[in-house]
Amino acid sequence: MTDLADLVARSLDPATRETFDSRVREQTDFLYQQFETGALDNDGFAIGLEMEVYAVAGEPGSGGGPVLPTEQSRLHQIPGSIFEDTDAVSKELGLHNAEINTDPNTFDSAGLDAQSTAIEMETAKARAAAGEENCALVLDAMWTIPPDPATVEYLSATTDIDGVRLATNMRTDPRYVAIDNDLLERADGSIELSVPGVEQSFPSILVESLATSIQPHLQIPQSAAFPEYYNVAIRTMGPLVALASNSPFLPADLYTDVDDPFELIERTHHELRIAVFEQSVNVTENPKVRVPEDLDTVTEVVDRVREDDVVAPFLSDWLDTGGGAEYTDNYWEFEHKRGTYWRWVRCVIGGDPVEGAGDERSVRIEYRPLPTQPTVPDVVGLQALTAGLIRGLVAAEHPLADLPWHAAESSFYAAARDGLDADLAWLTADGERTTDPDEIFAEIFEYAEYGLDVQGIDERTAASYLDPIRTRWRTGRTPSGWKKARVREHLHDGIDLPTAIERMQREYIRRSRETESFAEWI
Repeated sequence: MTDLADLVARSLDPATRETFDSRVREQTDFLYQQFETGALDNDGFAIGLEMEVYAVAGEPGSGGGPVLPTEQSRLHQIPGSIFEDTDAVSKELGLHNAEINTDPNTFDSAGLDAQSTAIEMETAKARAAAGEENCALVLDAMWTIPPDPATVEYLSATTDIDGVRLATNMRTDPRYVAIDNDLLERADGSIELSVPGVEQSFPSILVESLATSIQPHLQIPQSAAFPEYYNVAIRTMGPLVALASNSPFLPADLYTDVDDPFELIERTHHELRIAVFEQSVNVTENPKVRVPEDLDTVTEVVDRVREDDVVAPFLSDWLDTGGGAEYTDNYWEFEHKRGTYWRWVRCVIGGDPVEGAGDERSVRIEYRPLPTQPTVPDVVGLQALTAGLIRGLVAAEHPLADLPWHAAESSFYAAARDGLDADLAWLTADGERTTDPDEIFAEIFEYAEYGLDVQGIDERTAASYLDPIRTRWRTGRTPSGWKKARVREHLHDGIDLPTAIERMQREYIRRSRETESFAEWI
């Protein structure tokens, strides 16, 4: 722990900030040169995915079957062995969190199939590794069954290590701890959470670990075209969040002062994940989690990171960074700073080589507003929808990018609040402004199909990925809507709100393991 405390203290030293800023400025010059010479251009489009999960306690099934959640399962720490048994699983902020990643593939039929297979296999491997420790991984956007002893105690437990505050249930990664200490100091020692039904303070940004997300990636082969794809992506967030919404409730024991639970169900956001993430870390002078501004040129992605508020700077010589073998070692401090550039859409420079689509020098969109879904096919369906839609809108020269930025921003937050009932903003292919959901979602799927077709994915294959998500639009039911309905039904049966939320959550966990996709729940 002494090394941890030392690294955190060095990170928060004003002298480190000066050196860090100087290196970031030097590295932005390198990146400008990379863009100017076309070094970041590639042969084709590529796709990838990150998926966050959380864990609950489990027990072996009958006859020694796989470890499954039980009716008594609560939030559980993920054992360290899971990160040793599979390279595709990485640690996240909370001890109960993990992230499952796919290697990137070409954006074509074979690549999309490979993504689906990879996320299915890696999830199965991760679940098997977790099961060795009687732990079950859950695909969900918000854990709502409280841990022992209770949520506030769990998220508030801290200890001091050589003058550094450490959240007990946070990973002891120096970067996480430094970010927590830096942001907490800026917040005067308290992170405030205010959403319908809950007003609560926490002594750590660990409250952010309530939420889990999926993050599709789309590599753009010609870097000069990146702004066009990026600006279109911003304008798709409202409708896609509405379709994906999956986090209408916080942990049940946080609802201690609700006079009318039925009214709470109406008022609570379909995507509380958005509010939780923004409120847990938006304590700097300029909010770090927000809808990004449009780009005019690709080099602006460098400018935005350089000018962003610095949080918990680290220097490459403090750590074993690979000795210069990786392309990103050319801009290590810049990349470290980008790690806290938490916009809902952001650019990633560099990455893994993709045969047929380029080398490790690339630019890609990281699409961050989507919650983790109930099943792997739901996750891959949203990945296909997101990548196909962004590609299709640009390929068809759709005028969506002409939608005013403020309308796109309002549409995003409306979707987070109201799901499919949100007042969404859109421009049709004819350039007409509309809020008609039938027009909007008809074009969403039309242009996603077009984008997949442009990338060589046939109609039947495209339908196999998109139809489970399309069913949500046709039925008007999303995972968040299902959760609200189930809690409402339990309340009508005379059950109190916390118990109703827990019962809903246990049914969600069971169904997410027993069904192919959420479409079967409707």
